Amino acid sequence: MHQFLIMRRHWERWLLNALLILICMVVLLPVATTLLISFKREEDVVRKPPVLFPCDTPTRAFDPTACRWSLEGYERVLAPKPTGGWPLGFVLTGNMFRVYIPNTLLYATTSSLLVVTLAGMAGYAFSRYRFRGHRLLMSSILAITGVPLLTNLLALYQMGVDLRKAQLPFYDDRLLIIIVYVGFYLPLSVWVAKGFFDAIPRDLEEAAFIDGCSPLDALGRIIIPLAAPGLMSIFLLTFVNVWNEFIAGYLLIAKNEFKPAMFGLYDFLSQNIINFQVIAAACVLIALPTVVLFLFTRRLFFQAMVEGAVKG
Repeated sequence: MHQFLIMRRHWERWLLNALLILICMVVLLPVATTLLISFKREEDVVRKPPVLFPCDTPTRAFDPTACRWSLEGYERVLAPKPTGGWPLGFVLTGNMFRVYIPNTLLYATTSSLLVVTLAGMAGYAFSRYRFRGHRLLMSSILAITGVPLLTNLLALYQMGVDLRKAQLPFYDDRLLIIIVYVGFYLPLSVWVAKGFFDAIPRDLEEAAFIDGCSPLDALGRIIIPLAAPGLMSIFLLTFVNVWNEFIAGYLLIAKNEFKPAMFGLYDFLSQNIINFQVIAAACVLIALPTVVLFLFTRRLFFQAMVEGAVKG
């Protein structure tokens, strides 16, 4: 009987691993297909019947020495032009790399830092202090998270039009879109930050007070380092959401030189509706920064998720 249970657990483990591998393969299939298309030539993309790898010959279905990989899509997106100068000898003139991605990087980084700062302060206050209206205010913040951004776009668009007409000396659409992103992603982040601060024992702060720390010293030296994984998860979630957002950036920003990367992809779709390798290359370039960011911060992110699940 004991041996039967061991064998059963062994097969259950194998079946679970096989199921997880299958799910990962299904999820990664569109990503892998897009990556492969981005390195194909146009004639290999539109072939009928299609081929997964452009490595066929008239006599063989697959020949690794005959693969026809190409950077045509990336060249169309980046549009490098030789300059003869130092250090690279060329400059990238494509709007995607020159305009749209830097704009999105500005919006995502600024919005994420503001959300982390404001959510951290608000979450700490809600976690450590009790005041009149505490529950009502927290419930109101939670209710705001249920309001989709799309329902507010008409009012936000009209506000943007009025602000442009006012011709304020410090205003441009980049400021408006950052404020919109911060306002939309802040309420849920306050709740997330509060959950992480609730998981930190108050005894640590009290011990710091006994050792002579002020409330600000205890916050900066003890609480913030312990809550760093949670704050990093808020930063990453906000960054990715802003990076992938399209409709607000499309409607609320009037000038094309201020548009985000998703608008750049939409622009490429209209110009290259049949050039799938160009669209695939643009998709890869847009996704690359967030992938790199998660690769470098994945340990903090998963640590935050695990701690939030266990302690929350």
